[in-house]
Amino acid sequence: MKPPYLLPTATLLLLSLLLILSFLPPTTPDLSSDRSSLLLLRSSLGGRALLWNISNPTPCLWTGVTCSNSSSSGGVTALRLPGMGLSGPLPQDPFQNLTQLVTLSLRYNALSGPLPPSLFSSLSSLRNLYLQRNLFSGPIPSSLLSLPTLVRLDLAYNNFSGPISPDFNNLTRLGTLFLNNNNLTGSIPNLNLPNLAQFNVSFNHLTGPVPSNLTSQPPSAFLGNSLCGGPLLPCNNGTPSESGSESKSKALSGGAIAGIVIGCVVGLLMILVVLFFICCRRKNVDKKSGFEGVGGAKQREVGQITGDRSGEDTNESMSAVGKSAGGVGLSGRSGGNGKSLVFFGKGERVFDLEDLLRASAEVLGKGTFGTAYKAVLEMGLVVAVKRLKEVAVPEKEFREKVEVVGRMEHENLVSLRAYYYSRDEKLLVYDYMPMGSLSALLHGNRSGRTPLNWETRSAIALGASRGIAYLHLQGPSLSHGNIKSSNILLTKSYEPRVSDFGLAQLVGPNTSTPNRVAGYRAPEVTDTRKVSQKSDVYSFGVLLLELMTGKAPTHALLNEEGVDLPRWVQSVVREEWTVEVFDPELLRYQSFEEEMVQLLQLGIDCVAQYPDNRPSMAEVHSRIEEICQSSLQSNQDTLDDIVNDGDEPHQQDLSVDSGAPHSSVAD
Repeated sequence: MKPPYLLPTATLLLLSLLLILSFLPPTTPDLSSDRSSLLLLRSSLGGRALLWNISNPTPCLWTGVTCSNSSSSGGVTALRLPGMGLSGPLPQDPFQNLTQLVTLSLRYNALSGPLPPSLFSSLSSLRNLYLQRNLFSGPIPSSLLSLPTLVRLDLAYNNFSGPISPDFNNLTRLGTLFLNNNNLTGSIPNLNLPNLAQFNVSFNHLTGPVPSNLTSQPPSAFLGNSLCGGPLLPCNNGTPSESGSESKSKALSGGAIAGIVIGCVVGLLMILVVLFFICCRRKNVDKKSGFEGVGGAKQREVGQITGDRSGEDTNESMSAVGKSAGGVGLSGRSGGNGKSLVFFGKGERVFDLEDLLRASAEVLGKGTFGTAYKAVLEMGLVVAVKRLKEVAVPEKEFREKVEVVGRMEHENLVSLRAYYYSRDEKLLVYDYMPMGSLSALLHGNRSGRTPLNWETRSAIALGASRGIAYLHLQGPSLSHGNIKSSNILLTKSYEPRVSDFGLAQLVGPNTSTPNRVAGYRAPEVTDTRKVSQKSDVYSFGVLLLELMTGKAPTHALLNEEGVDLPRWVQSVVREEWTVEVFDPELLRYQSFEEEMVQLLQLGIDCVAQYPDNRPSMAEVHSRIEEICQSSLQSNQDTLDDIVNDGDEPHQQDLSVDSGAPHSSVAD
């Protein structure tokens, strides 16, 4: 018989052992199984090789791989490989060991073939799945429809076929379902998904009525199919019916058609008569002005010089610039006021007011502060002339403020060469920038030109930030006041020059502001004459977002509702769609993805709601400089990898040119 005191002793030893183990440092979780799954995926796919350092025992440092911060669970929680040039079919069960995976993104690749039936069977924690813009085919696997935690599913722009399974109802937490641009057939099943907010099945081969619980979706979610009901045309025996207007149009009589034709002819004649009277009136006005020796303006819709296109009539020329109560005509003769051009700098005065007003002119655009002209002097010199409107300060203050602007000389500023002031005319003479504005380059006709690459965009951001930072260094009260892409002009080598600085304080508070200008304005700005340096930072942040997304500040769309660009970018990034936010022209530069994300994040920091949370312009310039240096290093590393692999570099992979497109800008 054992002594009764041995049992308490054993219990005490066990408790002591557990206590000692509790004080030991936590061990690193075993990632070998996760690592083996990732290596299987890497070895099975074709296309561009994933540049993973396989000598590193942990996959958490590999590109696109994110691990849990929890020391107890560990494991890979996100795999993001968008736009990496991957191709070929997915292997059988490549994610079998990635049991903690929350986000899987393989979008914008060239992956093909059907998805293996059990591909997602082990991904019980998966919340976000992005497979859009690939070449996948075949049916949607049943293992995908048994993931209860799935919130976002995007299978758009593939070749998936077969019906939409009713088993989608198993995804009870699903909030986003994009199946558009595939080859799906059959009808749409009744989907009872209470959290479904974003839905799109457009451009498939679906038929039948739209289920009643999807009728709140916009019509664009069902386009390109043979569907009816809900937001579409009403159903007629399960097929779309003709609207009443269409059926009536087919029954138009011959008399009705003749009436329509006669009405069109009469309307056209009336328009021609009105145009005739307008032309006659314009000729009379020109004769009464009595101005001499100036060629008519050649209209050209360009968003360059110091103004931008506003959609207004640009039938204006230098012949109208000299018109004033003082009698200054285009010949340069003054009516008793003795005013003349005031030049800046120590350079030689090669022209005077008479030369300027005799110059042939083109109207370049009407901007926030006035009309801009391209003036070609008789000696061949080309300058830009801005005719200010609604100047609200007296002559003395005007001259003082313009003198401050004229003294600013910087390589990234458009230099003010001279100005003219009279009671009725205020003219500013600038250097002419032949390549137009960043706005025209981003939003103009993109056909027939080289895409605006990453190197060019980052260099434009760097130069523009340098110019604005210089302005801010001239004094705490000095700001630009009107930063926007149409005020970033480009030289022939695509170097940026900031224009229109210092003019906001000259105009009246009631100057009309187009919506595109309001898209750059900080929320705290109520008076355009009182724009702080932190408000400039906000406007520059919008400019950075515009540069990276290719979207105009007021043209971004989210869920078919117009929102401003900063909110749209923030919503996309918040939903982990970061790659989709970039301009498609940038998706080819995958080696600079980290730098592109950093510049995008800097833009988001600049558009913080509260001014105190925004960086200074000097800090913005410093961060862009670091990003550009990192970009150069990344480019060099890519070249070194290519040389070490012994492969011939492809031009599209290197992108080591100056970054400037080789074709001219067609505005």
